[in-house]
Amino acid sequence: MSFLILALIGLLVGVTTVLFGFGGGFVTVPVIVIADLSLGADAVRVATATSALVMLVNAVVATVSTRREVLRRLSGRGALFALLAAGGAVGAALARVAPDAIIRWGFVLYIGATIVDLIVRPGFLRPAPAIESHGASTSATAAAGLPTWLGLPIGSVAAFLGVGGSVMTVPLMRRAGAPMPIATSLANPLTLAIVAPALAVSLLLRGAVPPTPGLVGSVDVLAAVALLLGSIPVVVLLRRRPPRIPDGVHAWSYVALLAAAGITVAATG
Repeated sequence: MSFLILALIGLLVGVTTVLFGFGGGFVTVPVIVIADLSLGADAVRVATATSALVMLVNAVVATVSTRREVLRRLSGRGALFALLAAGGAVGAALARVAPDAIIRWGFVLYIGATIVDLIVRPGFLRPAPAIESHGASTSATAAAGLPTWLGLPIGSVAAFLGVGGSVMTVPLMRRAGAPMPIATSLANPLTLAIVAPALAVSLLLRGAVPPTPGLVGSVDVLAAVALLLGSIPVVVLLRRRPPRIPDGVHAWSYVALLAAAGITVAATG
C-alpha cells in the first residue's frame, strides 16, 4: 500500500478520532494488517504496535483541542489513569510474544461481542430506564461510569488488541448518561494514558517480530507517518468546528465502524 493511499486513509483516521474517540485504532489495525501482509503472521502484531503510535499522536492533538470544561470531568481520576497506563504496558508486552491467531481473532471476537452488547443492552443505542427518568444526571457524571478498578483490564485488553480503549470507555460513559460528543471527547485522554506506555514497550521490544527494514521495534514508522499526515489536520479542523450529528445517528455510526473493522481483520486472516 503506497504512502499516498495511507495518507488518504489517515483522513478517515482523523474523523474517527474526533467522532468516535478511537484515536485511529479500529481503522489503523485493519489498514496496517493489509499494508504489511508481506510480513505474514507478524502483520497483525506490527499493526497493533503501529496503531499505538498513531493513536498516541492523535489522542494528544485531540485532547489538547478539547474544551477545558469537558476535560474537567476527569479531574481527580489519577488512580484510574495510573491503572490504564499499567494495563497498557502489560498488554503491549504480551502482544509482542503472543501467537498471531490469538491477537487477530481476539480482535475480531472482541468487536463482535461488543457489537452484540451495544445492540442488545439498553444504554448505548437506546436510553436505559434509569437514564430516561433521571436525565439531569447525564454528561456531568459521565466519568462516574468508569470505576477505577477497571483501569487495569481496560488498558491490558486495549493495548494487547491495539484498539486504544475507547471501545470500552465510550460505552461505559454512554451508559452513565453521557451524550456521544462528551463520551468520545473524554475517550481521547483515556486512550492517551493507555497508548503512551504501550508504544514505549512496542518500540523497545521487538518480541516475536524478526528484524525487518522499516520497523522500529514492532512499529512500522513509515506507515504511521503517512496516516498521521492525513489525520492530524482533520482532528484539528473537526475539534475547532465539530459537526452536528443527531445522537442516535452518532451511536449507530459507532457500531457500524466497529463491524467494518472486525470484518476487515477477519477477511485478512
